[in-house]
Amino acid sequence: MKMIVVVLNDDDAEAVTKAIASSELPVTRVASTGGFLRQGSSTLMIGVNDTDVDEAIRIINANCTPSVEPMSKRATLFVLNVEHFEQR
Repeated sequence: MKMIVVVLNDDDAEAVTKAIASSELPVTRVASTGGFLRQGSSTLMIGVNDTDVDEAIRIINANCTPSVEPMSKRATLFVLNVEHFEQR
């Protein structure tokens, strides 16, 4: 199992969250602040099976608007191994 953590611009957060949820992957959205000028951002946590990682990344890429500034990034993505998972 993997945990995908995505920090993205608030402008893209709604579209990405809806697209992930509509693909029936579990997603949790947390408001966050950081980066240059403390611009608004959101952090998504997406728990997936190993086989669904590429599909989740494809959905994220397809729903982020392209960056217009050369050094500007729309999202930062981390894929982490999950050693243990529980739901109660």
